Amino acid sequence: MRDRLAAALGAAAVLTAGCSTGDGAVDVNNGGEFRFEAATPYGEVIPEGERATAPGFSGTLLDGGEFDSGELAGDVAVLNFWGSWCAPCRVETPEFQEVYEEVRDDGVQFLGLNVKETDQQFADAFVESKGITFPSLYDPRGEVALAFRDYPASAVPSTILLDPDGRVAAVYTGPVRQDDLRTVITQLTGEA
Repeated sequence: MRDRLAAALGAAAVLTAGCSTGDGAVDVNNGGEFRFEAATPYGEVIPEGERATAPGFSGTLLDGGEFDSGELAGDVAVLNFWGSWCAPCRVETPEFQEVYEEVRDDGVQFLGLNVKETDQQFADAFVESKGITFPSLYDPRGEVALAFRDYPASAVPSTILLDPDGRVAAVYTGPVRQDDLRTVITQLTGEA
């Protein structure tokens, strides 16, 4: 029994070491366009005078409705790039749901951006199983992530917060802790 446990732990260590790129990132087998990043400890809010206007985007929501980024105007917006294939997303997305329920009536919108999903059924099942009620855009080719190419949205998960003027106010590459997200949301809603 001990030999089997030792062999299993050794195999796991080899597999883990084989995936690491040495810089905190782990490549995934999805054409090299997206990768996992180590979590950032805190989101840094970009000073108001240094913020750039977020690119416009549109697309189809998982529920079939159409969405245009103009719908975010006037509110703080939390854009979360996720995939059902992303292990950190399985933890982070339900936590985002909790924060969303707390702030959705306070001028804060959440939008998931499902990227690199081979079949929408996987995204739909993920949203249903996690009890997610905020909308998600289905973006299988990662076109919205490309629109945010000046920010590291090609890492999954990534989260970008927009201020009420539609400017990029904070960027996370990696999972976001709830307390960090709440702090940044509070700061941004306080600016309005």
